[in-house]
Amino acid sequence: MPSDGFLDWVLKNTPTLWWHDSAELGELAVGLARGAVGVTTNPFLTNLALVKHRSDWAAGIEEALRNARDAESKAEALMRLTLVPVAERLLPEFGRSGRRMGYVCAQVNPARAGDREAMLAMAERFHAWAPNIAVKLPATAAGLDVLEECTARGITATATVSFTVPQVIAVAEAHRRGRRRAEATGREPGRCFAVIMVGRLDDYLREVAQDARAGVEETDIRQAGVAVAKRAYTIYRQQGYEAVLLIAALRGAYHFTELAGGELIMSIAPKYQELFVGDSLPREVRIDVPVPEPVLDRLRGLREFVRAYEPDGMATAEFISFGLTQRTLAQFAEAGWNLLEAFR
Repeated sequence: MPSDGFLDWVLKNTPTLWWHDSAELGELAVGLARGAVGVTTNPFLTNLALVKHRSDWAAGIEEALRNARDAESKAEALMRLTLVPVAERLLPEFGRSGRRMGYVCAQVNPARAGDREAMLAMAERFHAWAPNIAVKLPATAAGLDVLEECTARGITATATVSFTVPQVIAVAEAHRRGRRRAEATGREPGRCFAVIMVGRLDDYLREVAQDARAGVEETDIRQAGVAVAKRAYTIYRQQGYEAVLLIAALRGAYHFTELAGGELIMSIAPKYQELFVGDSLPREVRIDVPVPEPVLDRLRGLREFVRAYEPDGMATAEFISFGLTQRTLAQFAEAGWNLLEAFR
């Protein structure tokens, strides 16, 4: 990693950390060399790794297909095949950081986003794979209940399919309730990482604005996810939440540079890492620089932005019916989990 690169500057001079967004071992080696302290994956990335490097996994794939009881257990077995080696690579960081970092995410079946019992059973199974698995749960009402229970049982979780301030507040509160339950029984509580998929929110609001013929410019849309992340970060500091914000689905350098300096985690896919290892980006802590009020005023003309930006913009029961939640769950299922279930 270049000593004068933007990413190196962030890591050396601010509390901002980053996780590598891929399930491929070859890419992970580069990410770790660049300072990654965790790994985010999803069913799509798991399937992609298996398809691209099938010969490397041939024996494990054959065993998974032979022993699977049904399609869902086959998908789980294929995830375990790819993620356990990643978890092993992260164990040194897991130990070095006192279990704060060094996690790899393993996502439950997106089609089970409302099924508490099924998600909790999956979480228990995934947790048994390695001590540094962070079970990825959807930020739905059911997912939050499971997150609280996981925390109380000492299982670390990542709340995903999450794009809004009300969602990450609900995540932090569920995690805090779980911590209290764990501490009351003398158990070490599970940790929690609260995702904000900033780029996906921008993509969604762009379509909403076009459909409504709203007076919102592209420059405004590109600041929507940033505005949500900055507001969530402010609230997290004010409330002293133990959960850690994890910013995901970057669409460009601006998503990182505008949040640089925060005590949070950036999830960075390999194709975007090249933007950050060079020396062309400004070395500036911008997490506390507010999005200009005129931009927020224009964005507030979009009801869906208000729902995402205001702490009370949505009730917990509405999370699963939020348009972007439904879109993302469908994509994770159709382009990821379903392909693992159908893997031949």
